[in-house]
Amino acid sequence: MQTVGTIQEIWRYPVKSMAGEQISSCSIATLGIPGDRGWALRDEKAGEIRGAKKLPQLMHCQATCLAEPRAGEIPATEITFPDGARFRAGDKHAETRLSEFLGRPVTLWPIQPKERRDFYRRAASDNPGHGAATREPVEPHDDEPALTRERFSLRALGRELEEFATPLGTFFDGFPLHLVTTASLAELSRLNPAANFDVRRFRPNFIIKSNDNVRGFDETTWARRTLRVGEVRMKIVMPTGRCVMTTLDQKTLPKDPTVLRTIAKHANQNVGVYAIIANGGRINSGDEVVLE
Repeated sequence: MQTVGTIQEIWRYPVKSMAGEQISSCSIATLGIPGDRGWALRDEKAGEIRGAKKLPQLMHCQATCLAEPRAGEIPATEITFPDGARFRAGDKHAETRLSEFLGRPVTLWPIQPKERRDFYRRAASDNPGHGAATREPVEPHDDEPALTRERFSLRALGRELEEFATPLGTFFDGFPLHLVTTASLAELSRLNPAANFDVRRFRPNFIIKSNDNVRGFDETTWARRTLRVGEVRMKIVMPTGRCVMTTLDQKTLPKDPTVLRTIAKHANQNVGVYAIIANGGRINSGDEVVLE
């Protein structure tokens, strides 16, 4: 076992692809942090769930939970537009304003039951808005073992994401937890000091303040190992492959293509890791992080 650092920041993103909120503590359940990606937009012209890769303006909106979320529930959520206007998720006025803001008809949905397969299905291949070709593939391993009691596997997830925009019953890109170390952010800044590698570009759930024994991009080697934070244990699944979202402009952050170029050149286009939950519990800022 190796102590790799402490929890420096915790982030929750109530609406997929909108700016999130920093919190001081959270519970961890089967699907990660309750309230995280509880809502998402469906592009009605394209006919599928969409995020900032196709609707980059979303990153200028802020989403906030109005009550402490509990596992299995979608909390009341407020959306703040760049001009300061605020609407509740689920309010038809919010959908109208979002459609005007994005310049295309969209609807806003809470997580739907996994049995609603048509809701999660990707757009038809003859749809001009079809986005399947732009998704980074989830690379399976021939010897990938079952990682949880639910018999999760990368191969099964990869097959699912060929047909559906997100894993059935969730609005995640693939996994419920996402972690990045300060060592990696510092190394990126060293490699490209002209760029701003703000944590908001990477949208992690947890920023780990790295100990001196952790170097930049070390976390990308942790696949198939377990991180323990108090009573919480999370299985590291794979490195996080980066895409154009890291370059997009956000509030106080300009668009910067050199961010992704630096990641591609020096980190094999990977920063951070995805994880699934082995044991739930509670995590607080400052908690020690142990690599088992």
